[in-house]
Amino acid sequence: MNDENSQGGAPATWLDWLGLAGAAAVVLGPLLGWLRVLPGDLAFRVYGLGGLVAVLAGLSALVQAARGRGFGRGRTLALLAGMIFIVTAATGGSGPMTNDFTTSLDDPPLFENALTIPANQGRDMSHKAEDAAIQREWYPDLAPMEISMPVGKAFELALRAARTMPDWDVVWNDPTSGRIEAVAETRVFGFKDDVAIRVRSDGSGSLIDVRSKSRDGKGDLGANEARIRAYLAAVENEK
Repeated sequence: MNDENSQGGAPATWLDWLGLAGAAAVVLGPLLGWLRVLPGDLAFRVYGLGGLVAVLAGLSALVQAARGRGFGRGRTLALLAGMIFIVTAATGGSGPMTNDFTTSLDDPPLFENALTIPANQGRDMSHKAEDAAIQREWYPDLAPMEISMPVGKAFELALRAARTMPDWDVVWNDPTSGRIEAVAETRVFGFKDDVAIRVRSDGSGSLIDVRSKSRDGKGDLGANEARIRAYLAAVENEK
C-alpha cells in the first residue's frame, strides 16, 4: 500500500483500511435501508457490524495518538463513526426493553388481520404481563382517548386520522366491531410494525384505544409509544 496518511506521511495500514470500511458501513447501512435497497434487518446488521469495527479502529487511533503517532485517515474517520455509533446505541439502550405498547393495559386491543399476514405467522401477538409492567413504570400516562361523540362518528374520526398518518398503511377496518388495523413502516430501516385501534362506546361518548407492536427486536427506541401519541394527536386535529 502506497497511500500515506495526512499526519506524518506514514503509510496507511490495514487498520486504516478496516477503519474506513467500518465508517462506510455506519453510513451505508442506514442509507441502504432508507432507500429500501436492503431489507431492514440486513441494513441494521451492516450498520451494527460497521459500528463495532469503527469503535475498534477508533480505539486503535487513540492508542497511536498516545504514542505520538498520527491517527491515519481511516482510523480518524473510524473514530468519528465509532463515537456516533456509541452515542446512538447508548440513547437506544436507555429506553424500556419492550416493543408492545397500548393505551389499555387491562384490556389491550387484539390483532385480527395482523395474524393473517405471512410475516406474523408463528409469532406470539399477545400482550404480555411483563410488557404491561414495563409500560406502567415508564409511561403511566398512556391512556385511552375520550371522545364526546357517538361510537359511529368516533369510528369515522379514528379511521380518518389513521389514514393521515405518515408511513402508515391502513390494511383493515370493521365499523361493526369498531376496529382498525394498520402496518407502520419505520423511516430509516423500513422495519414494519403492527397497529390496532379500537373504538368503543362509553356512556354518551366513545373511547379510542391504540396498540402498536414491533415485529423485530426487543426494544424499539421509543417508536411505538411515540407512534401512539402521534396518532392520538392526529385524532385531536381531525375533530
